[in-house]
Amino acid sequence: MGITGTEVTKEAAKMILVDDNFATIVSAVRQGRVIFENIEKFLRYLLSSNMGEVFTVFLGVVFAGALGLPMAGGETVAVPLLATQILWINLVTDSGPALAMGVDPEIDDVMARRPRKVTDRIIGRRMWHGILSVGLVMALATLLSIDIFLPGGLVEDDGGGSLELARTAGFTTLVFAQLFNAFNSRSETSSAFHRLFVNRWLWGAVGVAALLQVAVVELPGMQEAFGTTSMDAAHWGVCVLLASAVLWFGELRKYFCRRRNLG
Repeated sequence: MGITGTEVTKEAAKMILVDDNFATIVSAVRQGRVIFENIEKFLRYLLSSNMGEVFTVFLGVVFAGALGLPMAGGETVAVPLLATQILWINLVTDSGPALAMGVDPEIDDVMARRPRKVTDRIIGRRMWHGILSVGLVMALATLLSIDIFLPGGLVEDDGGGSLELARTAGFTTLVFAQLFNAFNSRSETSSAFHRLFVNRWLWGAVGVAALLQVAVVELPGMQEAFGTTSMDAAHWGVCVLLASAVLWFGELRKYFCRRRNLG
């Protein structure tokens, strides 16, 4: 005990209750589990978002011919995203939501879970499966948005736009997919709509990232720096709609995870 205990017992003890209240142990365990869970959210979000970028660039280069990238741009190796766009995603889009997850309140009942073993890994098999599958869905949505605005791709569109427009659409789709993924990453099994509005910092970070993306696409000075071009309302709608596939895929995956746990 921190108040009534002697100095000798305090020196020998592994844990000291500074307020002499045993309920403090429960509160400490709860807070420790919440902190650990927030670390998992942080890793889940960043790794799945980064895998989306990796899959986008890799699959975009491998299947460039099918997408119509070389035909549209006349480049020897036509990449789906520019280096400056990827840098923008990593430094601007990812940072805010990832940091906001560090202060995310308790979403699930953490005290109802069994204690973790010392040998348990932070990133287990199920989390790796989610990271890779969500990253792949991000990439497919991004490449599809690029293809839609290019002639000669998988989606035939005789009125297809330029390579610059297609890259802008893919860039925007990937950004919004990662913003949707921020809400997915708050829990491994619970719906993204569960306690959706409890973290105002996350909403603020997502809102700022979305506004900055509009700026980088629509402002002339930003367009020149990041290789983007203006899009109309229909273009924005297509990008956001395709990006939302990440959210719905996550909901479906979590549903089956809950069914498996109940079974």
